[in-house]
Amino acid sequence: MSIRIIVAEDVDVLREELVFRLNDQPDMEVVGEASTGAQAVLLAREREADVALLDIEMESIRAGIEAAARIHPEKPDMKIIYLTAHDSDDMILTAMATGAVDYFVKGNEDETLFSHIRMAYRGTPMMSGRAQGVVLREYSRLRRNEASLLYFVNTLSLLTPTERELIRYLLLGMNARQISEARVVELDTVKSQIHNIRNKFGCGRTKEIVNQIRALGLEYLFR
Repeated sequence: MSIRIIVAEDVDVLREELVFRLNDQPDMEVVGEASTGAQAVLLAREREADVALLDIEMESIRAGIEAAARIHPEKPDMKIIYLTAHDSDDMILTAMATGAVDYFVKGNEDETLFSHIRMAYRGTPMMSGRAQGVVLREYSRLRRNEASLLYFVNTLSLLTPTERELIRYLLLGMNARQISEARVVELDTVKSQIHNIRNKFGCGRTKEIVNQIRALGLEYLFR
């Protein structure tokens, strides 16, 4: 069975060349192409795919990241791999927070990309060891224990669309009553939803979640 792949790359020539190389592999098939993050989200909803290759900078500097944040909650089994020109610690943390499993730095050998795709498809992405090291360094900066930080960044990728919307309001400094009025939802319903969010993160106070999102610089995921 072929690995079904969605490719999102805004430069037509690069995208066409990448699609050609992937389709030339005996165990790979490109089932959709996109030139923007928004198109990638629609493709992910419409096509049955195993892997999504998302360029990060498309219609905006973080288009691929924003697309991944929308795709993962709806298609949790789809393996997301970033295509990027930069190999940074921030990129790894962002990938983990949006549910992506790997990243590939443009310009590397084709065979390396194919290996990344195959490993991600099998559930053993090649970035795992490096990602763990980055998370440990982040743990030192935030003075939190390793398990808590790993739990936090992984939980971000498991939030429902409604929970993401609630966190967006919380990041704006709104309380439960203000959120209920803005969303035209019963106050008790909002309180219950916020309680569920706290339970997911294992936090006793909503402020802890907000502070951690800001400390990790991930506010943009909730805009």
